[in-house]
Amino acid sequence: MKLSTKGKYAVYAMYYLAKGAGEGPKTLRDIATMGIPEKYLEQLLGNLRRVGLVKTTRGVRGGYELAKAPDEITVGDVIGATEGPVSISECLSEQTPCFRSSVCAVRQVWEQLTGSINIILDGITLQDMLCDNLVSVKGEEL
Repeated sequence: MKLSTKGKYAVYAMYYLAKGAGEGPKTLRDIATMGIPEKYLEQLLGNLRRVGLVKTTRGVRGGYELAKAPDEITVGDVIGATEGPVSISECLSEQTPCFRSSVCAVRQVWEQLTGSINIILDGITLQDMLCDNLVSVKGEEL
């Protein structure tokens, strides 16, 4: 599994918006300072708006801002909204089930690894990123 540019850019944009939470809307140009092309950013933010993570304000002082508090949005929410479900192997997909899935020890490894990745992504909020408060599964800093 490799995170696409779309997923990475979405996390960067949401982090930027979290840093400015409560300060009012940010323009595309402001957010693009994270190194994201404006045209691409506009599409990403549109997707994040449709799933309720970002809200928009029109007008001269308009722009984008978080639709929820930074402690209510996880990295898993952002990745899920832009990439879809995180899975390290196609064999875990219900759309293409493997005929050996019920007896495959390797599939069990992929399931456990995918579950661990999702637990970590869902356990890190934008607020954690702002506070540099990232903790691994074992309680050690990342």
